[in-house]
Amino acid sequence: MTDALTNVKKKLQDEITTLEHEMNVELPKELMKARAHGDLSENAEYKYAKERQGYVSARLGQLKKRLGDIGMLNLSNIPNDRAGYGSRVWLLDIKKSVEVEYKLVTSEEADAAQGLISTTSPIGKALLGRNVGDEVKVQTPAGIKEFEVVRLKTIHEDV
Repeated sequence: MTDALTNVKKKLQDEITTLEHEMNVELPKELMKARAHGDLSENAEYKYAKERQGYVSARLGQLKKRLGDIGMLNLSNIPNDRAGYGSRVWLLDIKKSVEVEYKLVTSEEADAAQGLISTTSPIGKALLGRNVGDEVKVQTPAGIKEFEVVRLKTIHEDV
């Protein structure tokens, strides 16, 4: 599981590096080139470069915060007996009588088609702290879903 977190950290750091290069190297060049065209009030290149600079700056802030949050994630604080990050949870869809399996992951790792559900998604949030036998009602875009937790394997058992 630490590998998954390492991959997420690397992915975030790669995006930060790319955006920092754009912010510190490419955008200043674009702004200088646009200024050379003269009147800035009707200069589309200048306006675009300034807007892009604002976006890149905001995105860098988000990524650095997320990287810091993930860096503080302490796997020993994840419960041994209840659903948490890294847990595999088998659910019985009460209305359809179908069993589904989800793994609770970070939003960066999420891939619903693969059964990787973010702990920040509606279903992920509803599953946090649950145990076998618990019934869960979740408001999803498709309506209210009702599940029963039939099996649970925490991150500590999955290692």
